Amino acid sequence: MSRIGKQPVAILKGVELKKDGNKVSIKGPKGALSVEVPKCLNVDVADGKLTLSVNGEVTGDVKAQWGLHRALINNMVQGVSAGYRKSLEIVGVGYKAEMVGKNLKVVVGLSHPVTIQPSAGIALAIEGPTKIVIDGADKQMVGQVAAAIRSIRPPEPYKGKGIRYSGEKVRQKAGKAAVK
Repeated sequence: MSRIGKQPVAILKGVELKKDGNKVSIKGPKGALSVEVPKCLNVDVADGKLTLSVNGEVTGDVKAQWGLHRALINNMVQGVSAGYRKSLEIVGVGYKAEMVGKNLKVVVGLSHPVTIQPSAGIALAIEGPTKIVIDGADKQMVGQVAAAIRSIRPPEPYKGKGIRYSGEKVRQKAGKAAVK
């Protein structure tokens, strides 16, 4: 038995869940998401809780799918009700970010400023010239956008300049001068 898969998912207030065959659609105040559940799993909704069970024999692959889809559905319920947020910090002299309409313009020491267009369901905002906030209902999409912005100029190991996650600790190396 999958330890994660057998746990029920609580359907929070304000969240509407629809089951159409193997497709589970979840709608809430922050948006709407859906996932296709494999045929080896059953989806049951009762008493404000969603449970997944296995059709037939429980093998290693089925247990992995069971736990994965339970976690995906739980993340979707949390996302459409409360949403997800990632924060990025920009460190470096002259490095900054600004909003141009809905687009984010980042200046991080390249020969040109980089403009990022948010994808559907993602909201970009800035809190000061060196703090970027990414909000959205889809946990995977929020993390993907944050990683894409960070990859523009990841923090370098000597001075720590670049774009990093809030609270991320960058291990700094000693330079040539420290070797003497």
